[in-house]
Amino acid sequence: MQRYYALMVIGLALPFTLAGQIKKQFSVEDHAQCKTVQLRLKANAGTCFIKPGDSPELLSMYSNQDPGAYGHQFVKEIRGNRCDVQVVIEESGRGGVGQTISTHLFGADKPAHETFWKIYLSQQKPYRLSLNYALGEASIDLSGLAVENFRLLSGSSNVRVGYPTGMENRILMDTFYVKVELGNVKVNNLSLSRASHVIADVGFGNLTLDLSSKPHNSQLIRGSVGAGNLTIILPDETTPVLVKIKDSWLCSVKPARTLKKTGEGTFATSAYSPEAPNALIFDLDVAMGNIIFREKKQD
Repeated sequence: MQRYYALMVIGLALPFTLAGQIKKQFSVEDHAQCKTVQLRLKANAGTCFIKPGDSPELLSMYSNQDPGAYGHQFVKEIRGNRCDVQVVIEESGRGGVGQTISTHLFGADKPAHETFWKIYLSQQKPYRLSLNYALGEASIDLSGLAVENFRLLSGSSNVRVGYPTGMENRILMDTFYVKVELGNVKVNNLSLSRASHVIADVGFGNLTLDLSSKPHNSQLIRGSVGAGNLTIILPDETTPVLVKIKDSWLCSVKPARTLKKTGEGTFATSAYSPEAPNALIFDLDVAMGNIIFREKKQD
């Protein structure tokens, strides 16, 4: 008989007396039944940090928030061998997307950098991560984690994702998905994700994909650009790369020196052949925006 557990906690800010002091908000303990973890996180303001932790806890969250400053929603469910965790962080008084964008453009009563959240994940369990940042900033360190799928939505936020310690994803990742509406997102050392598929969706914002490290496996990168900017940093010319672009007269495409035109809307490096292993294959579509390819900087 399948067992089902559910726990919901709303408003978990604890009554600490020292304003600005880091406080542990809550944690999710490991459970013998949990084989994988699905984490869904949504934040509409503040600065969020995600990184590997040393604790066996599946998730530990800390903050410098005062009681009542933010609304917190936390849901944990264990279904079969999967632990589903949902976290929503909302600043009191925040409105919908329109108000979020207005606040970003015209200023807020309290700058986002004054409020922060630190989230630590276990290095012992595989995760499926779905992260949604409406406003503010986020820094996501995936070094040494085991991530099966990664999904990031940026409304009007500034987000940095990467592997700063150089430790690659512990397992092969299926899909690395990034959607940027009005914000700015930079993904560093994307090759260390070991993702088979990368999907980039850019509206009016800016997205940088750093693929300058040699890939560990072949990667298919699909990208769609509306009126924003997509910048792609390529590895050296010894890496096989094929680029196919569907563009329009309203857009701008700037290929790197190492990419040679091989057909209409098609570019490739000299190392590319259909049989080439560990190739980067790009399938891109741009309407009014810009796609810029840059070469890896030489040491």
